[in-house]
Amino acid sequence: MAALNPNLVDTATPPIPEAQGWARAYAGARGPLIDLSQAVPGYPPHPQMLARLSEAAGQVAAAGYGSISGDADLRDAYAAHASSVYGATIRPAETAITAGCNQAFVIALMALARAGDAVLLPSPWYFNHEMTCRMLGVEARPLPCAAENGFIPDPDLAERLIDDRVKAIVLITPNNPTGAVYPPETLARFAALCRRKGIWLVVDETYRDFLDAGGRPHGLFGEAGWGDTVIGLYSFSKSYCIPGHRLGAVTAGEDVIAQIGKVLDCVQICPTRAGQMALAWAIGALGDWREQNRREIGARAAAFGAAFAQAPEWRIDSIGAYFAYVAHPFRDVPAPVVARKLASERGVLALPGGYFGAGQDGHLRVAFANADRDAIAGLPERLAGFSL
Repeated sequence: MAALNPNLVDTATPPIPEAQGWARAYAGARGPLIDLSQAVPGYPPHPQMLARLSEAAGQVAAAGYGSISGDADLRDAYAAHASSVYGATIRPAETAITAGCNQAFVIALMALARAGDAVLLPSPWYFNHEMTCRMLGVEARPLPCAAENGFIPDPDLAERLIDDRVKAIVLITPNNPTGAVYPPETLARFAALCRRKGIWLVVDETYRDFLDAGGRPHGLFGEAGWGDTVIGLYSFSKSYCIPGHRLGAVTAGEDVIAQIGKVLDCVQICPTRAGQMALAWAIGALGDWREQNRREIGARAAAFGAAFAQAPEWRIDSIGAYFAYVAHPFRDVPAPVVARKLASERGVLALPGGYFGAGQDGHLRVAFANADRDAIAGLPERLAGFSL
């Protein structure tokens, strides 16, 4: 057999299908499976959104090619919305629409780094980010984050890890897998560090719309010259419950968007036109519905905390937006063993921490947003008496 690209061969197998295979061994003795593995919306899209998607899909325009950087109506709507969220002026020319936030990360990385370069990823990291780096021949250099610090990355430690090969620092807030929400002042320090070092700061805010109510997430886009340092990534999938339509966005300086457009033109993997057409309406029309969902996810987070208070041997080390990062009580047992048995015997499916980098075997990542409050309330009974 002819050789394959070793950067691809050395990349780990996608982990979620493996974990979902453990659930197939569960016979249902404890009730329905509680699937806390993948970050998927735990409620349906708005009925009017579904109607708009259906209507758009039946139009001739939805079957044809669209603009390389996204339909103008959606870029206009998203730029106006993002300007409101961040209290800054973001122009449509400073946005691009992508086929999901994972594609947004891939094209951003391709624009910033080449094979042999490096980027800093806070560890534990989102496995798709690490996999993308590996496939492109870019070093994913860990920036360790500790439970005792709430898994918030340290800019001073990051500075010590930067050398001539490092082209960017990648942050996710609210974080996947830990749920940690990075304070605005921490993000400001990272932006200042990147400006000083002449590297990029990539901020993935897929779960931005599930932050607690209050002020803006950060002021990075309001700073003078932000487009020379900061690139923002966003996903419509969770906020509008349409992951199957693969819609994300990049916010960056116009020069960066122009380079990203070259990648989009080359790969021709475009977000659905129907999804773009429906979203251009939904951004302005469904604000109240998004707020209701934000409150519901907050209530699920509170329910999860209350449930685990009844199982004190399982410790929540971090929680926010969609995720909790939970320390399991079996110190010398690898997390995949714990997760596999928890799924097959108790019908609770979570992901082992090892999926998110080395040194994470003491944790499970729990996507509590997938389950309603009644299911979450049943977790203590599922965990009671669980042993290995």
